[in-house]
Amino acid sequence: MAISEQEYLVSSVPSVDTLKPKIKHWREQEKILDQWLVRRFETVLPAVMKQSGIDCWVVCNNEYNEDPVYWTLTPVSQITARRLTILVFHQREDGTVDRYCLTHPIPVITDFFKQKWTNPKGQNWNTERIYGADRYPVPETQMECLARVLKELNPKCIGLDISDTFAYADGLSHSLYRQIEAVLDDEQKAKIVSAENVAVGWLETRCDEEMAAYNDIIQIAHTMIAEAYSNKVIHPGVTTADDVKYWMMEKTVELGFTPWFDYEVSITRYGNEHLDGDAVILPGDMLHCDVGFRYLNLCTDTQELCYILKADETDAPEDLKAAMAVTNRLQDITKDEFIEGRTGNEILAAALAKAKEEGIEPCIYTHPLGFHGHAAGPTIGLWDKQGGVPGSGDYPLHNNTAYSLELNSKSYVESFGAKLQMSMESDILFRDGKVYYLAGRQTSFHLVK
Repeated sequence: MAISEQEYLVSSVPSVDTLKPKIKHWREQEKILDQWLVRRFETVLPAVMKQSGIDCWVVCNNEYNEDPVYWTLTPVSQITARRLTILVFHQREDGTVDRYCLTHPIPVITDFFKQKWTNPKGQNWNTERIYGADRYPVPETQMECLARVLKELNPKCIGLDISDTFAYADGLSHSLYRQIEAVLDDEQKAKIVSAENVAVGWLETRCDEEMAAYNDIIQIAHTMIAEAYSNKVIHPGVTTADDVKYWMMEKTVELGFTPWFDYEVSITRYGNEHLDGDAVILPGDMLHCDVGFRYLNLCTDTQELCYILKADETDAPEDLKAAMAVTNRLQDITKDEFIEGRTGNEILAAALAKAKEEGIEPCIYTHPLGFHGHAAGPTIGLWDKQGGVPGSGDYPLHNNTAYSLELNSKSYVESFGAKLQMSMESDILFRDGKVYYLAGRQTSFHLVK
């Protein structure tokens, strides 16, 4: 969120370094994330499996060719799959979900999953020491073990990660699919369905603890941008667009976060001239940034605007502020169309229609936010597909989900002598029928003298 004009002019922007005491070290992060994982297993997974109608979900992947959903289902220290790793989730009649792993002996994973492959065919594990009385009496391959477990569970459906719509739900390789089919009997093969709705539901849904933390995580992004958009970083006539960009990228890494895309800082100059890279920032310029990092496995995605004051100015031009207000109005129009059960395309169409009724020239390209930056869930427009997005745009809005409210409006700005595109991006949470701006949003320009 922008800080008042007076605070900017005296360079009293709070330093992002003041946030360091709130940032957990890796060991503490691991503890938090593993606690969240258990919580998600207890709350999120049962709900999305019930909603999807799939009572058995199989996630199968090889080391270094992991399913996109795999790392969200395993403890932090399980950085990759080990050789071939198979996870099986089975929902009981009472709604609870049992978790099984079929993998090589990995002590940490058995704290979260019950090991089922305990007597490997043709391998020497010293399984008596590892599993004791739980050792299965008949030697079997990993895939033979999977077939046995599925037969014992006797689910109604066997969900596999195959999808024509969502990359996040399409992580099962062709070769592993063939191996699974080869060991299943006809009755089991007939139960195979796409686990798309389970995978997407798992990825998009936030547990209570994640939702509580998200606000502070987004606030860190706002604070970092505020510092970048100040005289601590910007010296008009000297500083370049890339200087600001790389200051934010380096600050992100210094704080222990991970950028999930290459940051962007651009300049709009009188006449609607667009500059970036080594272009020097001058008085009268408008700056735009796009910044996103991952912390505690949750992504931010934020775009904010800054105005570089001329010598005789103490605020941004009134017509430029009015153009920002139009984009703020478009944000509110769009979020007001968030109704549970509506598809992304329905939200897009309703918001565009309302905006045009009010004389706004809109472009909406809002996307889910969570474990990934461009995350799983309903796509609400793309900048080049304002008529709707087939596939992911037909997916419905669900409760306890987060989004990056990304969009722009175009307005003629006399002080710039041109029609300007005012692009902004704020992160929001949809919960219990309401939309919340996470850590607020920008409604006035950052100012630099």
